[in-house]
Amino acid sequence: MVRRSILAGLAALGAIAAAGIVVAQPAPAPPPVQPPPLAVPPPTPDAAPAEEAPPVQVAAPPPIVTPPIEATEVAPAPAPKAQVAAKPAEAAIKRARYDVAVIQALDKVTAESMRFEAAVGKPVRYKNLVFTVKACERSADDEAVEDSMVHLTVESQPRPAPGKPVPPPRQAFRGWMYAASPGLNPLEHPVYDAWLITCRAAAPPPTAQR
Repeated sequence: MVRRSILAGLAALGAIAAAGIVVAQPAPAPPPVQPPPLAVPPPTPDAAPAEEAPPVQVAAPPPIVTPPIEATEVAPAPAPKAQVAAKPAEAAIKRARYDVAVIQALDKVTAESMRFEAAVGKPVRYKNLVFTVKACERSADDEAVEDSMVHLTVESQPRPAPGKPVPPPRQAFRGWMYAASPGLNPLEHPVYDAWLITCRAAAPPPTAQR
């Protein structure tokens, strides 16, 4: 039986070959997949060589030769030019001086006001104040503001009372007063106030009538 089956198979193969039928052959097995090569790290550089020890004796560098400096004579400075003398300034116009100061005084308690004249160098009493004018002037023509100014001293000197000693005078003001600006340098007194009105020349003495 076995022999008959083998022979039948061979006969069948012969018939197939004669008919030109190609019998499919099994596909060859694929080649085995090889793993990728492992990355090899780059070789590490060798350790830096140790520094060499300095030599025991160091040769000194050759000295630097500087070229000699040539001295040059300095020429004398030229004489300064003659300066032109400045023109002398025109003499300032002097203020006109007067002999009499016209003063306004006020009693703050009684509201009594009085205008009086005080000649230069002659003390004048107003109640408990004594005015002594040292100078009285008016502004010059070249000054911007027309004004009158007086330099005087004011002493507080009460009148002597009967049977009582006279109190010593006390200075209440000393300096310049200005007619146009009475608040610039005022008299500071608790009872009285005073300011300049103007300066004027003294009236000529009356002549004897024949």
